[in-house]
Amino acid sequence: MAPRIAHTGLNVTDLDRSLALYRDLLGFTVLAEGKEDEQRWAMLGESGEAPLVTLWQQARGSYDSGRPGLHHLAFTVDSVEEVRRYETALRAAGFDFAHEGVVAHREGGTSGGIFFHDPDGIRLEISAPLGPDGAPAPHVDAPTCGFF
Repeated sequence: MAPRIAHTGLNVTDLDRSLALYRDLLGFTVLAEGKEDEQRWAMLGESGEAPLVTLWQQARGSYDSGRPGLHHLAFTVDSVEEVRRYETALRAAGFDFAHEGVVAHREGGTSGGIFFHDPDGIRLEISAPLGPDGAPAPHVDAPTCGFF
């Protein structure tokens, strides 16, 4: 059996700014947090569950999609209506989107979602397994999550 992902750690430049997204807009619970010298961290997830994302305030600059490392972090929800609620909240908060509206994961696909960037430019996805039928796919021959 292959190992399973326990959590994903993301380097961020400003923990408070990142918590405004991950905790306040996306709804993750802060499970633990701490500080060592000027470096802070927070583990986020569902209350009573294992951490899903850990934010590490230790980065400088911004995310570089041209360097090896994390391509994007994808979250899933149960319905396209939930995806659209997140889209509305994220747009109201001024987040940068890679595609306009809910898009299909592939041409003719029945799953899809939104693709946007967190405050440090890290690429994020929120999708649903069903619902965006007939939504456009930004790339004909590649997965939507691949090039943004």
